[in-house]
Amino acid sequence: MPEKKLPSLNALRAFAVVGTHLNLKTAGDALFVTASALSHQIRGLEQSLNAQLFTRTRNGLELTVAGEKILPGIRDAFDLLAVSIDKLQSKSEQQTLTVSMLSTFAMRWFIPRLSRFQLLHPDIEIRISTSIEAVDFSHEDIDCAIRSGHGNWPGLHVDKLFSERLTPVCSPAIELKSSHDLHKHTLLHARLRPDDWRIWLNSADAAGLRPAHEQTYETRNFAIQAAIDGLGIAVVDPALVKDELCTGRLIQPFSGSLPGKNAYHLVYPLNRPASPTLAAFRDWLLAETRK
Repeated sequence: MPEKKLPSLNALRAFAVVGTHLNLKTAGDALFVTASALSHQIRGLEQSLNAQLFTRTRNGLELTVAGEKILPGIRDAFDLLAVSIDKLQSKSEQQTLTVSMLSTFAMRWFIPRLSRFQLLHPDIEIRISTSIEAVDFSHEDIDCAIRSGHGNWPGLHVDKLFSERLTPVCSPAIELKSSHDLHKHTLLHARLRPDDWRIWLNSADAAGLRPAHEQTYETRNFAIQAAIDGLGIAVVDPALVKDELCTGRLIQPFSGSLPGKNAYHLVYPLNRPASPTLAAFRDWLLAETRK
């Protein structure tokens, strides 16, 4: 079936706006053209359709029967075009990636580096979802997750980021000459990491050490802040306090760090192909871990 030849889209748009305002000056202001230019487009459209669309009255313009008949459909067509273009532009201008991770990792490692990703990919919005539970990708609106663990998760694509390590950290105001001096101080614990101090003390041949005090916090983030404030000594992954160690807000009183049992990994479902947005995020994240 041959295509029907349509009148000029500019003329149809002019008719839709003039038909809405019934005033050439007001319609011209809305379209940023002169009233005479609109009048010329309307005359051309009337000639093309072989129908009069407006009549002039003392108060301005009125639609003819023909104008009233076609105005709703033409106006709806332009509204539909605008909605379609908006969808395309919003998709091309802004992509969203939702990433799940532990709150301490988000606060201490991820967010301090996020500005570098945004400089490289200003069109991608990263949304952070924090949870201590493993992500159920089949029921949650999560694109990917950063997990700490062994790395053997069936059904998931797994990229190792870096291995965990453990080391005591404290305020520079606290003096420690050896691990045995810890008995004079407060050991800071995280409820979700109950074994970290035990593992480190065993490695330092101080398994039987009894500290002066112990304090348990909900997360390592709180324990780290308590250490910064001089409330005691925390044992953490030095990667989570890199900035604090560099600026001297925290110190490592003992040389070296102990390899942890787990590693951080980026994971996402094997049955869900990586989108260009996720691929860009993955490449950046892997590059960050090599710095």
